[in-house]
Amino acid sequence: MKLKIGDKAPLLNQLDSDGNEVNSTKLLGSKIVLYFYPKDDTPGCTAQACNLNDNLELLQNKGYKVIGVSIDSNEKHTKFKKKYNLNFSLLSDSNLDLVNAYGVWVEKSMYGRTYMGTARTTFLINEEGIITDIIEKVDTKNHSNQIH
Repeated sequence: MKLKIGDKAPLLNQLDSDGNEVNSTKLLGSKIVLYFYPKDDTPGCTAQACNLNDNLELLQNKGYKVIGVSIDSNEKHTKFKKKYNLNFSLLSDSNLDLVNAYGVWVEKSMYGRTYMGTARTTFLINEEGIITDIIEKVDTKNHSNQIH
C-alpha cells in the first residue's frame, strides 16, 4: 500500500541510536520531518543529513522535529552521528518494519542488477499525525529548502 497526503502516518515506537524513546503518541503536537535514506556515511546520505543538521534550528523554528530512518544498525548510526555532529534522532529499521509500513522498501537496480533497498523519501507529518507532504525527489544538498 502506498501512503498519500492526508493519510495517518504509521506508528513509531522504538529507541533511537542514543537510547531515547521515539513514540508517535508522544510526538503528537509536534510537526515531524521523517526521512528515509539508504545508508549511513555514503555521499548522498551524508549530504542530506548534513544539510538537515546545518538547517536544524530553522526547521525547529518552523515547529519540526527531524527523525532519520535507515536499515543500518544503531551502532552505525552512532558512528555516523558522531562523525558529522548530527543533532537529531536516527532510527534503525533492521527488521524492515518502518520501510515496509511507509512503502519505501522497493526494488532498485544498479548496473543491470536488481535488489531491494530503501527509496530516499521524506514524509512531513503534522501535529495530529497526518501526512501533509511526501518528498520523493529529494535534493540531498538542499533538502531543508524542500521542507515548508
